[in-house]
Amino acid sequence: MRLIGKSGTKSGAAVEADTDAWAESAESPDNRPGALPAQRTSGLSERPAAGGFGPDSLVHVSTRQFSAAVGPYGAGGEEVPSGAALDPAGLDPTSFETALAARESAALEARHRQAADGGDPEAAGRLGTLLLRRGDLEDAEPYLRAAAAAGLRAAANNLGVLLHQQGHRAEAGQWWRQAAVAGSAPAAHALGLQLRDQGEEEAAEYWLHFAADHGHPLGAYALGDLMEHRRDVRAERWFKVSADAGHREAAYRLARMREAAGDKETAEAWYRTAAARSHARAALRLGVLLEERARTDRSLLEEAARWYRQSAQNGEPRAACALGFLLRDSGDIAAAAEWWQEAAEAGDGNAANALGALHASRGEAKEAEHWYRTALDAGDQNGAFNLGLLCAGTGRDQQAEQWYRRAAYAGHPEACNALAVVLLQRGDESGAEPWFSKAAEAGSVDGAFNLGVLHAGRGEARQAQEWYARAAAEGHGEAALQLAVAQEQRGNLAGALERYRQAAAGGSAEGAFRLASVLDRRGDADAEAEHWYALAADAGHRRAQVRMGVRAAERGALEIAESWYRRAAEAGSRSAAFNLGLLLARQDSEAEAMLWYTRAADAGHGRAALRLALLALRRGEPVQAENWCRRAIDYGPAEVAERAGRLLGALHAELSA
Repeated sequence: MRLIGKSGTKSGAAVEADTDAWAESAESPDNRPGALPAQRTSGLSERPAAGGFGPDSLVHVSTRQFSAAVGPYGAGGEEVPSGAALDPAGLDPTSFETALAARESAALEARHRQAADGGDPEAAGRLGTLLLRRGDLEDAEPYLRAAAAAGLRAAANNLGVLLHQQGHRAEAGQWWRQAAVAGSAPAAHALGLQLRDQGEEEAAEYWLHFAADHGHPLGAYALGDLMEHRRDVRAERWFKVSADAGHREAAYRLARMREAAGDKETAEAWYRTAAARSHARAALRLGVLLEERARTDRSLLEEAARWYRQSAQNGEPRAACALGFLLRDSGDIAAAAEWWQEAAEAGDGNAANALGALHASRGEAKEAEHWYRTALDAGDQNGAFNLGLLCAGTGRDQQAEQWYRRAAYAGHPEACNALAVVLLQRGDESGAEPWFSKAAEAGSVDGAFNLGVLHAGRGEARQAQEWYARAAAEGHGEAALQLAVAQEQRGNLAGALERYRQAAAGGSAEGAFRLASVLDRRGDADAEAEHWYALAADAGHRRAQVRMGVRAAERGALEIAESWYRRAAEAGSRSAAFNLGLLLARQDSEAEAMLWYTRAADAGHGRAALRLALLALRRGEPVQAENWCRRAIDYGPAEVAERAGRLLGALHAELSA
């Protein structure tokens, strides 16, 4: 409960206005027995704001104790006796001002008490309010009752507050109703909350609407909350009324509604309003929106980090986790780990998993396992899945399967897929299939793709294509590649091109290479074909690297061609090794060319074997030449085998002559 207004001495009129504004703040709910019905808020509760006014923030001190503490104070504004005078130069000015204010308050209370005891209902109301603020409920009650009985609505409202704190909810409701009927917005708000908690929503809406219409921001917030609970579109209007009046939770709720409607620009503005008032979850969401926008404007990352930090410092572990990821992406791993640890220790499973992955990447299996288990204890099933991956990576296959199974039974899609793969590798196809199905149905694109592979292996083309299509729709490049190959085999080149593009966009190097090959054969998109060849080559596709080397050589860019050939040849491409040999031979590097010819021939390249046979003849080594000819005949292709056969026949004739 909080009295709206500033503390300190007031005139009679000011005190009266103050008491009429008595109401509970939804942002610093009172957890004591007898507090007003609490405002509902979404998500995690926040720390109550420091300070404030009303009984919640005051110490219970009796009038006698209060007077004794501040010393005598003459009535009628008399000066302090010289013996009791305070020397501002010798004391803390703050202490002096505090003592002076306390004496003035005591004098004001004495005047109100004298007038109230003389039958003045307004003075009784003011005195009851002062006592209620201070927590002297027993002393306050008779004065508030006297003032309320005299028809003062502020006193009736505050009497309701007092009775509610004492646990007399029914009588509190009666006095709130009397004050509300007399036009008190705070009383209407309190009555509305009480009726809502009793399940009388229609009556609650009436009184909350009354409070909101009379400019009470907490009433507007509570009305919006009630309407949102019923999925009433009018909730947004009342949240905005309350937010415009400075209610930070209303601003946050309004922002969530606008974000859900796709209006991120307006949502960001309201998140910013709430976050500026230290709303932890609003600062978190603001950071998320700014980080999303930072994909096109990197300068926003610093501001996102600033809001994440504010949210984390206000007790939001998810913000600490998000800040950790932001710092990791910027290269500050040490700082990231600190924030992840803070979030993990506060119960954030995602942060614990991040810490586990960090330790796992460093080869620190014991530490990684600790944090994965921490994540699991926090209810994050990624912890079990990650424990499975960790065990599999260290050769503990049986334990890995157990962890996969635990996460899979908890509904983890990728764990279902991983468990199915383990079972399939063991030869248990019947056991693997239902787990692949569960993975796919739960949204695992790898599960859908693997289910397609399973059906394809059985010759069930239609079912395989259905699962490939499902995985491809979620961006799975290899699934799109399988669909493209099927389209090309049917002669549907346009359909194949579309699927190859999808495969390439999904990260399939083979898809990019095949797309480039189709465009190359079509002959009307040379630049685009080279783009896709280059993309596949950069991803390590050896045939694409050879093709890039050939195209560079055709342009006369021999250094570039040599570079591509070397990359492919060193990765095991026999064609690249042969082409590199030809290129080196033209550059008078015969010795190195021989090495690459030999590597290509040893890998089964017929042309390389024939070239080695001719070089052997040139060196006068007929036996070596005969051996290479025989290998060229075995390797092919047909024209190479024919030439090698003629050369071998000539060698035999010469040796026989």
